[in-house]
Order: sequence, then structure tokens, then C-alpha cells
Amino acid sequence: MTMPAHELDTFGVGNVDIESTPIMNDQKMKLGLFAFNCSGGMVMSNAPTTFRVTWDQQVKIAQLADRIGFEAIVPVARWRGFGGDTNFNGVCFETFTWAAGLAQATERIQVFTTTHLPTVHPIVAAKAATTIDHISGGRYGINAVMGWFPPEMEMFGKKQLEHDDRYKYGAEWLDFVQELWTKPGEFDFKGDFFNATNVEAYPKPLATPRPALINAGTSPAGLEFSAKYVDVNLTALDSLESMQEHATKIKTRAREGYGRKIQVMTYALVVCRDTEEEAKAAHRQIIEEGDWAGARNVMSVLGMESASFQAQIEKYQERFIAGWGGINIVGTPEQVVEQFRELSEAGMDGAFLGFLDYEKELEHFNERVMPLLKEAGLRY
Repeated sequence: MTMPAHELDTFGVGNVDIESTPIMNDQKMKLGLFAFNCSGGMVMSNAPTTFRVTWDQQVKIAQLADRIGFEAIVPVARWRGFGGDTNFNGVCFETFTWAAGLAQATERIQVFTTTHLPTVHPIVAAKAATTIDHISGGRYGINAVMGWFPPEMEMFGKKQLEHDDRYKYGAEWLDFVQELWTKPGEFDFKGDFFNATNVEAYPKPLATPRPALINAGTSPAGLEFSAKYVDVNLTALDSLESMQEHATKIKTRAREGYGRKIQVMTYALVVCRDTEEEAKAAHRQIIEEGDWAGARNVMSVLGMESASFQAQIEKYQERFIAGWGGINIVGTPEQVVEQFRELSEAGMDGAFLGFLDYEKELEHFNERVMPLLKEAGLRY
């Protein structure tokens, strides 16, 4: 069969090795910028900030991270806010469109989409991803989320699947997408969740064997999914010991179970000031002016409301107010670098960062922290 001319033209398909993309580089401590596509970013608080979700500011922040040399920008996917005093994350740019726009506006940084897999059909996702991959010149990736917030799933008329079934769905979703990215001509796909006939998808991605993938699974089902499919496992574990244990476990499983390499990264709220007193005061203000009602809404969804564990619940609320459940890196530039060193020694290949005031604090991070990270051998 003779292929039409437009299908014979590869448009550069397959000429970007995923190993050459920023998220796969050999920096000891890779850096990404996280969650700035949503109001509040990683901070559920009324603490004062100039950060707003406007397109002009999104472009400025992304271009600043690109100029500094960060490896990636990663959004969060939200379809509604969390109520409370700030309706945290209630103003949020849709992440495929966001990634397309910022891919065009940047030059080197890897641009990710975060998507709840049950909210977008694999055929649509594969086509959108390939389009952004071409816009970016092959520096694109997907952060695959199974969908965990029932009120959002209900907006789509979907019933939330049981935890492990979400990963079964996600595995089939990704299998389908990867076939769309790689299979020539027409094909059929038959599974437990998707059945499609006479499917085709052109063009194929520039990135080979596929665009980069991130997933934040830490449960047994999530760990297995990440070990099999993705390039970066994102963890929010709260101690260096648990991070080390998790990194060792998932890297071993990926290598021995699937013959693959996987990176492990965490995410963190950074509060860096010129003095320790200033840093602690700024961090304390975030918590004191926190949206406790919104944090309680999150706790309720996560099933952590229990009179027997009130102290633990309050501590977890603080973690969501300051850092969306991630770790907090607080201190002077020197202290911040020391905390990055500890993360590296605990097996973390990098960290996705959030700030109270992204544009302003990212400039400070570049001026005061980046040179020290290089001196410490964590960056080059």
C-alpha cells in the first residue's frame, strides 16, 4: 500500500532522544517549578504576595525559570477550588493549552502537562500531546494523575474508581496512548476500559520512544505503575529516611522488574530569605494566615478527619497550607543549599519547587542560591 505524501513526511518524528531532554540530564539536583498555573500555587494562605494567575505573569515566570536553567515546569490539574477562605487553586489554567503556550514562549526548559487521566480520552490526549511536543521541539512531557478528588470526578459525571482500579485504568490509558504515538497505519485497541476500531494518529511525536512521563504513585499499586511506565516518580514523603527507602525500592523494582531506569524527585515549598529570622518569620506568616477551612476540606477528602488523631491532622493541615503536602525548605541561602544536599543524599534526583511569590522569589533564588548549589556540586 502506498502511503499518502503527508504520512511519508515524518516532520522530524523520532529525531529527539528522550535521554537528551532536560528532565533526563545528569545534574545531581535537577530543579523544576511547580503549580504556578493555579491560584495560591503551593500556598493555601492569605499571606501577602504579588503572585496572580494571569497569562502575562505565567509567561514571565516560565521564561525566568528557563533563563535560570531549571529543567522543567510542571502544572497541577484542577477543575475546581477547595473552598475555604481562599478557594485554593480555584483559578487555574487548563494544562494542555497552558503547556502549548509556554512551549512556544520558552527555549530550553521542558514543559509538562498534568492531566487526570479519567477526564480526557486517550485519542484526544495523544493528539494534544503530540501537538505540544512539536511546538516545543521535543521538550514536552505528561504528569499522569489517576484522579483523586471526588468532587472533580463528579463534575465529569464519573464515579471515582477504587484506588487500585484507578491504576489499572491508568495503565490501559497509557498503553493506548503509547500505541497512538508509535503504531503506523490503522489499528484496533481492545481492553477493559477502552475499545476502539480503525484508529490512527499522525504525526507521531518528535520525542522517542515517547514524551517524558511523571507519576506521583507511592502506594504499592502506584509504585508498580511508576516502575513500569514513567521516567520520574514524584514523592511527597516527609522524612529523609522514608525518601531514601522509597527511592531504593522503586529504582530496584524498575530495574529488576522491567529493565528500566527511573528517577525519584520530590516537591517543596522554598522560603529563602537573607537571614534565618526573616525566613522563619515569612514561613510562620504563611501558616498563621493560612486557609484552615480550606485545609480541613482537603483533609476531609483524604479521609483524615478523626478525633483520635487531632494533633496529626493539625500538622498535616499545616503541610497543606505551606507546601500542598510537600516538604518545606526554609532558611538562608546557605541553609537552603544544605537542605538540598540532604535531599540528594536521601536519593532524590531533583525537586519541583513552589514559592509564595514566584516571580520575586525566583529572582532571589537565582541570585543567592543557584551559585551556592554549583559550589556544593549539586549543579554545574
